[in-house]
Amino acid sequence: MPAKSKDSRPGGRSARVRAAVHRAVVDLVQEAGADKVTIPAVARRAGVNPSSVYRRWGTASALLADVAARRQDEETPELVGDLRQDLERVTVWTLTDLSRPGGVAFFRAEVAPDVDDRKAGLRACLERVSARFRAPLEAAARRGETTPSLERVLDRVVAPLYFRVVFSIPGTDENFARGLVAELCDAVDAGAAGMVRSQR
Repeated sequence: MPAKSKDSRPGGRSARVRAAVHRAVVDLVQEAGADKVTIPAVARRAGVNPSSVYRRWGTASALLADVAARRQDEETPELVGDLRQDLERVTVWTLTDLSRPGGVAFFRAEVAPDVDDRKAGLRACLERVSARFRAPLEAAARRGETTPSLERVLDRVVAPLYFRVVFSIPGTDENFARGLVAELCDAVDAGAAGMVRSQR
């Protein structure tokens, strides 16, 4: 995981530097691809000293991973109060995030083997994705709705979505994403209906 800055308080110069560096990374990835992102190039674009970037992040991979984490934390869609719609919104957002310029590159950087702790990076990435989908599941459970387990959502929705985007499989669009959710929710509804019949 990226090293923490000694000056980690919110606001102030540290926050401004981080914001400028993150913007520079996103711009460079969109313009030239993640493989062209280097610490000197980022520093030039951000208008900061390269030593500051090296000191805070160490490597370009760690920097890309930090940007990936920040992007996901800031942009998760709001819930509307219906499980199927909420799962669709989160799934489509995930697809959009992965599909936009640099999306897969940021994901690969976050779990790259040359990041300080690849296992920690994988765990952190999985936890962020899990939290994104856990939110609508927990909200629906509080409303008394029958919900699939988080593990089932990860297996039936998240895993195929990531697989198809990473390998650029044609047809991986919003309709496909919504179809994954529909198949899962239909199976859950059918299971709940079967249980009701069996109890009569």
